[in-house]
Amino acid sequence: MKYIVLIFLLTGVGFAQSLHSLIDYALKHSTVVKQSKAQMELAAAQREESKAAQFGSIDLVGSYTHFNLPRTLAPLTPAGILSDPAGVPTTTNLFGTGVTYSVPLFTGFAQTRQVEMDAIATQLSKSKLSLTQEQLIYNVASLYLSILALQDMSTAQQKHVDALRNLKNIIQKEVSLGKKAQIDLLKAENDLYGNISYMEVIKGNIAITRASLASLVGLEHVGEMKPIKVSVKKPNYSVNQLVNEAAQLSKVHIADLNIKKANKGVEKSKSGLYPQVSLNSYYGYNYGENDGSNKYPGDFNSEENWQVGVNAKWTLIDFGKNSAATQKAKIAKMQATFEKEQTLLDLRKSLVEAYEKMKQEYANYQGNLKQYALAKESEKIERVRYKSGVSTINDLLYASSQTQISRAKLIESKYNYQKGKFYMDYLLEKGVRR
Repeated sequence: MKYIVLIFLLTGVGFAQSLHSLIDYALKHSTVVKQSKAQMELAAAQREESKAAQFGSIDLVGSYTHFNLPRTLAPLTPAGILSDPAGVPTTTNLFGTGVTYSVPLFTGFAQTRQVEMDAIATQLSKSKLSLTQEQLIYNVASLYLSILALQDMSTAQQKHVDALRNLKNIIQKEVSLGKKAQIDLLKAENDLYGNISYMEVIKGNIAITRASLASLVGLEHVGEMKPIKVSVKKPNYSVNQLVNEAAQLSKVHIADLNIKKANKGVEKSKSGLYPQVSLNSYYGYNYGENDGSNKYPGDFNSEENWQVGVNAKWTLIDFGKNSAATQKAKIAKMQATFEKEQTLLDLRKSLVEAYEKMKQEYANYQGNLKQYALAKESEKIERVRYKSGVSTINDLLYASSQTQISRAKLIESKYNYQKGKFYMDYLLEKGVRR
């Protein structure tokens, strides 16, 4: 039953889809989010790989070597050879099988720093996933509002077309009675057909925007949509306060992590100044058939062979290679620092821009509201004047078009204001926490 209800909700069969339901679906099924999650899993896997490398590796090994001269199966001391020189196992075809264990004991802290860098990379991928989700939420909300705005404009345009069709019918009757000139009917029909054509343009834009939303969300199509209550109020934000609180934002956290990661890179680059120490061990058997020089030719023998060793290497002169690597890491740290500074500057600019656009759309809405009221009143007056024969059909059609233009601007400014609010929420990363 749960799956049936979900299918109905997402396909729009019998139900209107809400913005939140589409956002929730997009967060689970959008390929953009899936890619970001895959990147996070990749970073976590890289961290586990670096941690595992600290413990070295155990390998099963095998070998076969053919010699032109006989060899003993294992190194022997002089005393071991003198006890039975002709009976010491020798062969020209030497087989070996065994197990090796190799582990780095000290790498100048390179491995430790790499694990720390991978841990930071994992945190980075999580923060980037959050930003990806915020971007997705804003894009879904923006397209959703665009569709609602176009639908409202379509409804308004339909009413306008119906009014023009009614006007054309009235003029047609008056022309047949000789009260109006034929030219008035032609002008009315021309205006009607132009608005019908524009009506189709709006419908086409709705279909295109719906397809874009469906693609973004991860659906084949979206059904009917629930309207959103838009309350246009004078925006009141303190940009300085918002910037001061920016330390909690993921985009700033990402910049801090990049600096931290670059700093670890500087520390790692200095590992070449220290000695490199590793442990290598082996346990196995060597096998071979005694050659013809042995007093037991043809016997197949084996010898146990094991060893443990510690190797150390300390580079004295690398002709500036390590210094160059350290300098590169320091430059990367400088770049990360500059990027954080630019992130804060860009954030301030975006917050100011978002705030000012909200104020502009609020002013536009208030102005369009008054213009729409005046345009409707003017249209009523022109309709009466035209019926009385005081004005021409051009005056009436112009007044009617101005009313429709004002209505469209009012709808557009209302939804643009709401888009501004959603954009501010996106900048403040409130989408995921909605």
